[in-house]
Amino acid sequence: MKKKIFIIFVIILINILICNFNVVKADSGLTSVITGGDDFINAGKGDNTTSIDYGKLQNTSNEIYNILLTCAVIVAVIISAILGIKFMLGSMEEKAQIKEALIPFVIGCIVAFGAFGIWKIFITIGNNLLV
Repeated sequence: MKKKIFIIFVIILINILICNFNVVKADSGLTSVITGGDDFINAGKGDNTTSIDYGKLQNTSNEIYNILLTCAVIVAVIISAILGIKFMLGSMEEKAQIKEALIPFVIGCIVAFGAFGIWKIFITIGNNLLV
């Protein structure tokens, strides 16, 4: 029995070693890194007078805000549903543990949604300053 397990283990190990392909598509030449850095520096020194497109910046900020807020709401709803189901179906000891778990959950919700509120306030103030 031990011999069969050892043979299976060796076969699996050989398959892992043979099938492990690690493709690296990075350009590892030192000259390309240096020329890339020089090109970056020269692009900043040029006479490019490109300005920031505030409309694009505002749209991107709003998209990021909405995506992160949606994720936070979904996570909060899922966790609260799980805790609620556990609370309804649990014994007295489990209910006590769930009540203890509610404190970090509520604090986390306050921090997360407070951060989104602060972000929205800063964005609103920043938009009013630009106009």
